[in-house]
Amino acid sequence: MSDATSGTQNRNIPGPNRGFIATLLSSLGKMCTTLIGSLFFSLMVEWAGMTFLWPEQGVEHSHWMLNTELGWFAQNVTQSLLMDNPARQLNAFLHHLWQGLFLDTGFMPWLEQLRHQPAGHWIRLLETFSQATVYIFLTFVLRVFILLLTLPLFVLAALTGMTDGLVRRDIRRYGRGHESGFIYHHAKRSVMPVFFLTWIVYLSLPFSINPCVILLPSALIFGLSITITTATFKKYL
Repeated sequence: MSDATSGTQNRNIPGPNRGFIATLLSSLGKMCTTLIGSLFFSLMVEWAGMTFLWPEQGVEHSHWMLNTELGWFAQNVTQSLLMDNPARQLNAFLHHLWQGLFLDTGFMPWLEQLRHQPAGHWIRLLETFSQATVYIFLTFVLRVFILLLTLPLFVLAALTGMTDGLVRRDIRRYGRGHESGFIYHHAKRSVMPVFFLTWIVYLSLPFSINPCVILLPSALIFGLSITITTATFKKYL
């Protein structure tokens, strides 16, 4: 009887590899969902803005966003821990993306044909919104590139927060401090939402902004969440 019970319990205990793979797949799924959702939302905002908020600018609004962020990137991002000459790498990537998605597929030649069609309201709207979609997509890719380059910032914030949290935990442990499971669980739940919310907000902005305005406070809050989570972890391991 005890052997059967032991065998049943062993079958119910998941292996460490399965847990790691499940966690990795879950994180990749959340990342893909965040990227797709942010792209869709940014397109919706741009189309709504062209219709109601800045109809006089039209497609020039998305074109201005792309040129502004390209100019900011070329002037300010000259070095990176992840790659050499990030500006050149970005230009090469955008060039291949433009060639593969918009030229080789015939999308841009199709837009050129629309321009030579007899003037019509729906044709002009289709042309304008299609051009805006191209510019917003390229701006989105540029922002994803910037976020990838700033990953070391969040890694540094996580390491700093974990180190500070472990020190605080040891002080609490040896000083007979109060242990709060309520604070721990709520801080733990806020770590990943802070990270993904930063991506969603930055990728969906309908205007151009210096990434440091969003990324630096987000990294600070991200590290603070990890600090609180680690510091309030249970007293005895």
